[in-house]
Amino acid sequence: MSTAPQKRKPPWWLFPLIIVFSPAILLLVVGVLALFVLTSICLHILIWTFWCLRGRDILFVYSDSPIWHDYIEQRLLPPIRHRAIVLDWSQRRRWRISLARAAFHHFGGYREFNPLAVVFRPLRRTRKFRFWQPFRDFKHGRPKALRKMEKDLFDLIRVPYDETQPNPPLEPTARFRVK
Repeated sequence: MSTAPQKRKPPWWLFPLIIVFSPAILLLVVGVLALFVLTSICLHILIWTFWCLRGRDILFVYSDSPIWHDYIEQRLLPPIRHRAIVLDWSQRRRWRISLARAAFHHFGGYREFNPLAVVFRPLRRTRKFRFWQPFRDFKHGRPKALRKMEKDLFDLIRVPYDETQPNPPLEPTARFRVK
């Protein structure tokens, strides 16, 4: 006796069913893609109009994680705070329906979205900087990827980058310590 599972043949009616419904499935896929593109265009226009014209061209999202909170507060936010819309992921339950929230959900996606910087430049592609993996490497003693991403972000927005500034310690602050 063989204990390996036997492969089941699909029912005979499955192939004709797929052929009959394939135009409807194709229309659905095209409709979803068109809706995504339309949403993206509308968000860009709104952001360029309401943020970029007022000097705000960065959406920055981070949380109270002991891995990156102090680092972001000390190194990343000070040079960009005057031109960034900042969202605290730890306070997401308090977020109201807003353009910032819609932009985060649209451009942040579902992977490595925290910490995240999204740079909006009128009539150019939006650039996303996903800091999750570089901070993970930084936590394990490999700061090179984080430094490169920082430099790329600051170069893109034309803010001077100070490579000589020391890294903040990775020890949890008093508010994160477990007693």
